[in-house]
Amino acid sequence: MITGFEKIVEERIRQSLKNGEFDNLDGSGKPLEIEDVSYIHEDLRLAYKMLKNADCVPPEIEIKKEIRSTEALLENLTDEKQKYKTLKKLNYLILKFNSLGTGAVKFEIPQKYEAQVVDCLSSEKSKNIG
Repeated sequence: MITGFEKIVEERIRQSLKNGEFDNLDGSGKPLEIEDVSYIHEDLRLAYKMLKNADCVPPEIEIKKEIRSTEALLENLTDEKQKYKTLKKLNYLILKFNSLGTGAVKFEIPQKYEAQVVDCLSSEKSKNIG
């Protein structure tokens, strides 16, 4: 059974369609972008969506954004000292994210270690010993 309010809403939608108010909307004709929220506990998903719509981002999401930007920065660095410093920052951010404990262990991010940095450090260590 349709209530009076629902009838009014349906009539306004029909009128808007007839007037072409739904033509040329952003994203029209494109597939919907469905956000992966599997890492958020089921009980918290609605609250997180409301916070996101209000431009209030949870700390773990902020840290994930910072991790992604630091990874992008790390890829473009050529200076070994700067690369090592950025790698330390990246590992700190990953440790911080994983220590929040908001999700299952399977969603934890593994820390990053560059073979070049390890080789560089081990060669410097062997120079100091010998």
